Amino acid sequence: MNPMEITLLMLLFAAVMFVWEKIPLALTSVIVCLTLVLTGVLDTKVAFNGFVNTNVILFVAMFIVGGALFETGMANKIGGLVTRFAKTERQLIIAIMLIVGLLSGVLSNTGTAAVLIPVVIGIAAKSGFARSRLLMPLVFAAAMGGNLTLIGAPGNLIAQSALQQIGQEFSFFEYAKIGLPMLLCGIAFFALFGHRLLPGGNNTADPYDPTHAPKIDYSDVPKWKQYTSLAILLATIVGMVFERSIGIPLHIIGSIGAVLIVLTGVLTEKQAYKAIDSQTIFIFGGTLSLATALESTGAGAAVATSIMGLLGDTPSPVLLLVVIFAIACVLTNFMSNTATTALLVPIGLSIAASIGADPRAVLMAIVIGGSCAYATPIGMPANTMVLAAGGYRFMDYVRAGLPLIFVSGAVSIPLLLIFFPFFPS
Repeated sequence: MNPMEITLLMLLFAAVMFVWEKIPLALTSVIVCLTLVLTGVLDTKVAFNGFVNTNVILFVAMFIVGGALFETGMANKIGGLVTRFAKTERQLIIAIMLIVGLLSGVLSNTGTAAVLIPVVIGIAAKSGFARSRLLMPLVFAAAMGGNLTLIGAPGNLIAQSALQQIGQEFSFFEYAKIGLPMLLCGIAFFALFGHRLLPGGNNTADPYDPTHAPKIDYSDVPKWKQYTSLAILLATIVGMVFERSIGIPLHIIGSIGAVLIVLTGVLTEKQAYKAIDSQTIFIFGGTLSLATALESTGAGAAVATSIMGLLGDTPSPVLLLVVIFAIACVLTNFMSNTATTALLVPIGLSIAASIGADPRAVLMAIVIGGSCAYATPIGMPANTMVLAAGGYRFMDYVRAGLPLIFVSGAVSIPLLLIFFPFFPS
């Protein structure tokens, strides 16, 4: 078999094993990575590069910064403040999704999720609701919020760079024409119906539910440790907000925060190591090799162009939009959303040029579709980050995320036709 066929076979294997879960997700990811090396699809350095990816560094750093909030009891204290205003589970879901979604518009969606995951777990512990009911809406809101501004997600800037090469561009808030209605409808969906699809709950013996866990007494933790952990978290968030101004990448800012947590004595070195979730690292690092193979072998592009070829030479604008959106949605749930956008943007420009469509409309459809990474734990880094913390299984993402994809499509496709027609008059 040639490299493209092997890559597609590994994509099928990963999809089946992730759904079946007969072996751990992390082990499936490592098997895929090793197979790509042993078959010569990727060399060792490229295949294992995912384990030192900047997002992995960010994961490790924020696990430590977030872990400090738990170890000191500060997360519980913050949770108590939020639960004074949001009394019911649905009110908490609305509040969390709104805050996370708006922050994701000006912060990296991965960075936003990373800094707020520990806070939300603290809220769950304080409120008595299962964390599995709150963490999934958090990461979905982070994905949707990334569509509010030009800097909300890396894919937005990838599309912008491609447009600028042909003398066009998106304005700073232009994504929000589609992204803001998507976010608001996503919140409404979970408030009205979607909360029933979330795993765990008050009537479920969820091992991750704090109501079934022993209560921890934080009264002997020095106050200075609690407030220092919070100060470092806030300083890390501020650093991430002004990432471009100060010229320091997110993963470095997070790493500085993690180092300060240990240097100040908030956590010991052993406590810091304990806070790192190795399962997340192996899943993300292993599956990133598959994303690399899909791109480097041309397998991902082949799938996309083959589907486009079925539409004929003069497809209707609505059909073309739906197909491009659907391709982006499918790929983004098995590759990272950034990799999906990077893969499809050049294909989208070629399609636009060949049929005379507006390239801005084609790329906007790709970016919005590529942000719908809700249905798998590997669709975007934030999904992977909550996998262990929420006690989720692969099918939990499918059950809650797939309907959200349909909601997002139902909202965004008509808006794309109105604001970004493929063939403007």
